[in-house]
Amino acid sequence: MNSTLFLTGFGVYVVFLIWLGWFVSRNQKSGEDFLLGGRSLPLFLVLGTTVATMVGTGSSMGAVGFGYANGWAGALYGIGGALGILLLAKWFAPVRELNFMTMSEELAYYVGANKIVKNVVGVLIFVASIGWLGAHILGGGMYLAWIADIDINTAKLIIAAAFTIYVVIGGYTAVVWTDTIQAVILFAGFILMAVMSVDYIGGMDNLYAAMEPAATSFLAIDKLGIIPAVSLAMVVGVGVLATPSFRQRIYSGKDVSTIRRSFVISGVLYLFFSIIPAIIGMAAHAINPDLNNPNFSFPYIAATVLPVGVGMIVLIAGLSATMSSASSDAIAGVSILMRDIYIMFTGKVPAKDKMVAYSRISLVIVIGFALLFALTSNDIISYITKMISTVMSGMFVCGMLGRFWARYNWQGAIATLAGASVASFAIMFNADWTTFWGNPVIPSVLTALAAGVVVSLATPANTVTKAEAKAILDAERQAMEQDAAETVSAKPVMAK
Repeated sequence: MNSTLFLTGFGVYVVFLIWLGWFVSRNQKSGEDFLLGGRSLPLFLVLGTTVATMVGTGSSMGAVGFGYANGWAGALYGIGGALGILLLAKWFAPVRELNFMTMSEELAYYVGANKIVKNVVGVLIFVASIGWLGAHILGGGMYLAWIADIDINTAKLIIAAAFTIYVVIGGYTAVVWTDTIQAVILFAGFILMAVMSVDYIGGMDNLYAAMEPAATSFLAIDKLGIIPAVSLAMVVGVGVLATPSFRQRIYSGKDVSTIRRSFVISGVLYLFFSIIPAIIGMAAHAINPDLNNPNFSFPYIAATVLPVGVGMIVLIAGLSATMSSASSDAIAGVSILMRDIYIMFTGKVPAKDKMVAYSRISLVIVIGFALLFALTSNDIISYITKMISTVMSGMFVCGMLGRFWARYNWQGAIATLAGASVASFAIMFNADWTTFWGNPVIPSVLTALAAGVVVSLATPANTVTKAEAKAILDAERQAMEQDAAETVSAKPVMAK
């Protein structure tokens, strides 16, 4: 595809996104309006933003590229993501009733609104949000660099600048509207690409013939091994269950029913969709087994088998989905910064009349940090799996134990978070263990679970009731909607 034509089309599209951001932001008056869409998102917007995020960077770059190299193993990403979103709907959609603003509030609530846990989790989630955001900038940059034939670092800068402008203007509402538009285009585009690419190479028999036999076995387990295959699906599922941007969908939805229905529909769609990236990746391998980077498989197929006009629309939609996924994580990171980290260092919450301005400034800072991370890596799957195993496995276990085990306490929560990171680093720094496990998520989750249970049982039980914990967090949050002169004066009750 002509790079000038694509860059022109992409530029026109970014201008549209900027206009959309301005249009939907006209009635924003508070921090909750800017960061959570006023907590009133309807079903079609929650569904659209969820689908777009799941069919974003991970599928268009990571899963398709993994399918190029490993055949049906490319479906593992979708299977893990689908199971993650379905479990999120079942287990965590009800927390919408508690009006949390950030995931650190939620995890702290489970252990008596403990300030130490809230602060530690706030920092971890902030780092995780920057990590996810960096992955999306990385994916989008690789995507743009290949299509437009420009330097990859220049492409990363263009991607970061493009979505920074519209999300700074429009906030979370702009993100979900953009996501919804792209979900329709990209979902249809993926299916069209799969059908046309198989037809282009002469059918599934030729698709299989181009791959090594082990890659065409059930989920390519003969090629990967059962434990690495399970690890890949699990790391994606854990990522969904612990990713701050997915929790943001829960906190911003209209009600529990809306959230649950949108997540279930998204999960079912994504489960059926999971084979599509693998097919596209294998088709790319059949057409050109010598791509210098498997992550370029998606744009390669779009530019090769689709008509020029359709291909440009799908490519721009794919790039936009990557940016929209990035925008969601940027908003999640800023929510943490405004709600948790700001109060950690200043002892007060931002004034109501400063929240939107502070949030916009913080978006630029958060995206800047993520860009620095993205400039240091060019491997999406490795980037994502290491970040999830190290930072997010502990938060996943913390959420599960807090939600379903009343004996869990703040000491156990700290042990959970530490145990996950220690186990992850131990696996990553041992080549033999990495080969055996595929990625560190299974030992990381098991270690976090054991540490949380043992330390909780060995230390005093939490004495702060759920009602008291909610009141503590509500008081802090409500201060953000009061006059600028008011601050949080009451000290949080600590678990004894």
